[in-house]
Amino acid sequence: MTTRQTLAGTPSLLRAINDRAALELLLANGPLSRTQIGTLTGLSKPTASQLLGRLEAAGLVVPVGTMAGGPGPNAQLYQVNPAAGYVAGLDVTASRIRIAVADITGRTLAEHEVSTKGWPAAETTARVGAAVAEAVELAGLAEGICCEVVIGIGGALDPATGKLRYATHLPGWHSPRLVAELEDAIGCSVSIENDVNLAAIAEQAHGAAQGCEDFVLLWTGVGVGAAIVIAGRLHRGFHSGAGEVGYMPLPGAPIVHDVRRKNSGGFQQLAGAPAVLALAKQHGLSAPTAAKVVAEALETPGSGDAFLVEFAGRLALGLASIVSVVDPELLILAGDVPTAGGERLRALVEEALTELTFPRPEVRSSTLPGSPVLHGALERALATTRDSVFTTH
Repeated sequence: MTTRQTLAGTPSLLRAINDRAALELLLANGPLSRTQIGTLTGLSKPTASQLLGRLEAAGLVVPVGTMAGGPGPNAQLYQVNPAAGYVAGLDVTASRIRIAVADITGRTLAEHEVSTKGWPAAETTARVGAAVAEAVELAGLAEGICCEVVIGIGGALDPATGKLRYATHLPGWHSPRLVAELEDAIGCSVSIENDVNLAAIAEQAHGAAQGCEDFVLLWTGVGVGAAIVIAGRLHRGFHSGAGEVGYMPLPGAPIVHDVRRKNSGGFQQLAGAPAVLALAKQHGLSAPTAAKVVAEALETPGSGDAFLVEFAGRLALGLASIVSVVDPELLILAGDVPTAGGERLRALVEEALTELTFPRPEVRSSTLPGSPVLHGALERALATTRDSVFTTH
């Protein structure tokens, strides 16, 4: 007969847990005093003092002035040291790359955009490295200082081969050693993530999905894609293809055979940019892009209203298939096309969806300014870097 030993936390592990809790409080609340940290963590004043001493010695916190108003000497305030680590996020499309650089507190230091038109495919990774270096220089930082770079892209890495899938529109991004080549060019750890998944991460952190653990984000722009979050975590699928709903067969669209070769599917043919422009033409609308034609419809009584109702019905048709399987609490409409449609399009989609499904999730529009993909890339890079840098065990 044997007795299984239960291991308690070691003093050094418990100290590391308390250190991380204090750092998270400082990130969420800004500068705090020793007393405030003790109150929020439940630690005694001597223990909170020791904690701050460890973090300051490790370069993770810095003093930033004092707090007046209480009895006795003014209390010293501390904040997370912004120079403890730096990250970059990229939003990659077929025509351009947006780059943002942030310090470990999440403050954006610089943004940079480069056109990819005319890039030779063989030079893609080298030029990406150069573009990141330019963004780092704009931030006033030393070359190679980033701890982590996260790249948002319209596709997904195949976990079996390491090659990018669902991205035939991006020449130069299909090497089986893509991540390793990017790391060599940039000079730090690199992760590649589906762009719509990153938009969902951003919405959960700062946007319409805050406080929600089960939601679906539908992205409509040039293409159509979705991100699925279940129990607070992204669901990527066994082949990293969860959310590639542009390939989903739907009534009213031709069945596309060999979708890998043709890079299209039913939902894409109903709600992607070419389909939106074709539908607009049927209703006498003539703006040159899908987003602009939706905005034009809002200002065009009669034919514009008819276009919006039909387009909303197409979006609802695709969403109905997703909702019937996932049953999320919330649906978020994101991308430049639904953003152009505003509250009018959101309400029409929600109304059309109630006629197609038993579950009735709330439909919200994205609330993030700028590029949600870039926001999400920074969030992902910050989470990874903080897990590494904030470890004092």
